[in-house]
Amino acid sequence: MSDAETTQDHDTIRKWAEKRDGHPAKVDTGGEGGILRIDFGEPEDRLTQIEWDEFFEIFDGNGLHFLYQERTKDGGTSRFHKFTNEAA
Repeated sequence: MSDAETTQDHDTIRKWAEKRDGHPAKVDTGGEGGILRIDFGEPEDRLTQIEWDEFFEIFDGNGLHFLYQERTKDGGTSRFHKFTNEAA
């Protein structure tokens, strides 16, 4: 795997996702917030599409970091990402 980076910058996260046809989404947990996801391509049934404002409200409210990869080892566009509680 090529190098991964970590950020909390909203513009970086949004641009990374949109470049890959990603959309902000969440898994409803029955309470406030939810489990954040970036949904790629056609919306998945188990996910609720949300606006970026709500996405970042949950992201910031939970003190999350976005771990992501720009390129795969062979140079292709990577979709690898995850949400963490710590900077890498």
